[in-house]
Amino acid sequence: MTAFVAGHKQRAMHLLANGGLILLLIAIVIAVSAYIQPRFLSQQNIINVLRNASILSIISMGQMLVMIAGGFDLSVGVIVAFASIESALLMGYLIAWMPEMQVLAVVLAVALAIGTGAAIGLANGMLVALVGLSPFMVTLAMSSVVAGATFYVTKGIPIYGMPDFFMTAVGRGFLFGLPVVVVVGIVVVLLTVAVQRLSSFGRHVYAVGSNPIASRQSGVSVTRILLSVYAASGAAAALTGILLTARIGSGQSTFGGTYVLESIAAAVVGGVSLIGGSGRAERVMAGALFLSVVSNSMNLLKIDSKYQTLVLGVVLIAALCSELLLKGRRKYD
Repeated sequence: MTAFVAGHKQRAMHLLANGGLILLLIAIVIAVSAYIQPRFLSQQNIINVLRNASILSIISMGQMLVMIAGGFDLSVGVIVAFASIESALLMGYLIAWMPEMQVLAVVLAVALAIGTGAAIGLANGMLVALVGLSPFMVTLAMSSVVAGATFYVTKGIPIYGMPDFFMTAVGRGFLFGLPVVVVVGIVVVLLTVAVQRLSSFGRHVYAVGSNPIASRQSGVSVTRILLSVYAASGAAAALTGILLTARIGSGQSTFGGTYVLESIAAAVVGGVSLIGGSGRAERVMAGALFLSVVSNSMNLLKIDSKYQTLVLGVVLIAALCSELLLKGRRKYD
């Protein structure tokens, strides 16, 4: 009997330590929020939660890859803002240049903005991989450079002039019964899962994060991996900025202010190691959903914005401590 109970206890702890804890926390927050504020379960609110979680999931996928490889990307927030401004400006210029080909103009603007985000990320990767600088300091300095360029271009003024169909179709449109933003988020997560589980690149990212010296000795191109993950992080941040632009209807230099902390938090809550070498895309998506549910609940409960950061911090610390305790118990059971 004792062995039976111990076996079930061990399986339960294993389940919680491998993603079950986040799902349990999400369920608890949803239940409490719905009980206190029934509007939480309204269709429009559920759609808002899914949109926010999808946008956070996209930027967190890039952050996760960098963290698995043993680094951090503190520049994702300013890349979001830069991509928002760039895409809005390019759409206005290209549509004025080719008014009868607005769809092509939008596609080109989106592609160029994502390419710019990838280029910024690639610059981060080059400074980390080729020069040997600290990821923390490199991406922090890049944040200052990109933020300065963004405010120089805009002077803090929002950018308008995008075609209505871009905002209607992408920002507020639906596809397969889901918001377009949610569909894009699901596609990005599925692609990341496929890369992690089915490609040699995904395996090499884990290897580099676990032991870069041993990886290099085994024939893995550590430099190529680092360049790739930082470029992917920049591209994911740029895509996030474009989706926010479509949703709001203007390019904003203030976008992305909280996404550095939130993307790292979603990754860590989703089980990504702070020292690299471990992490799964589907769990990071669950972490993004958890943070989005908590944020939405606080808005519905009319918690003052000044206290929301504090509450999120407390919730994050509690989740991290629970995750650590579960891993420790599993280690010694």
